Amino acid sequence: MIEGGNIFIFNEESAILNSAIHDVIEHLIAGLESKDIYTSGHSARVGDMSYLLGKKLGLAGIELEKVHIAAHLHDIGKIKIPASIIKKPGPLSRKEWEEIKRHPDYGHDILTQSRYLKTYAQIVRHHHERWDGNGYPAGLKGEEIPLGSRIIAICDTVDAMTFNRPYRKAFSLEETLREIKLNQGKQFDPAILEAAVEMWPLFEKQYGMPGSDLHKASDYLIENCTH
Repeated sequence: MIEGGNIFIFNEESAILNSAIHDVIEHLIAGLESKDIYTSGHSARVGDMSYLLGKKLGLAGIELEKVHIAAHLHDIGKIKIPASIIKKPGPLSRKEWEEIKRHPDYGHDILTQSRYLKTYAQIVRHHHERWDGNGYPAGLKGEEIPLGSRIIAICDTVDAMTFNRPYRKAFSLEETLREIKLNQGKQFDPAILEAAVEMWPLFEKQYGMPGSDLHKASDYLIENCTH
């Protein structure tokens, strides 16, 4: 089968390999989320939103799936952050914040150790970069930042803002939308943010309204960004 210029060979061996890779990813995420009930389901939601946003932007095939999987793995580096920092109910100290900011590099290091997961490492490493160059860990600016990282940055922020955390209540969808719009061209890629705003009714329906799949799976409302 040929799709988007990429050749996919489907056979029993590749199906088993793909299943094994997904199993490893699910176990990694489960290990991460076991450290903090407040972030349970966060990786899956960011993965799903990133998939929808990537599709809206015209991604397809391997490139779309790459963003999807990287989004699921975006916070995997936090598995190396002490639980005392992850679960802290108050403001972080400067030293603690510097440790939190290392999680993209930790995630990159974890993924590059696997021949099958290293393809997602750069996207994961740069999901906290900012369009204006004031992000971390590398201070990349504009289109220097991988496209997948720019997609995940928006979805990560939306999901994080709309769920309760130990140190603050969730933001409303209206407050979240207003906040991300204020950061267009600053924190976020203007074109990708415009696409996200166009998709907002879909995000609201699928992830933010009572009775949606998100609320069936979680006791928490959706909102603002964490560490």
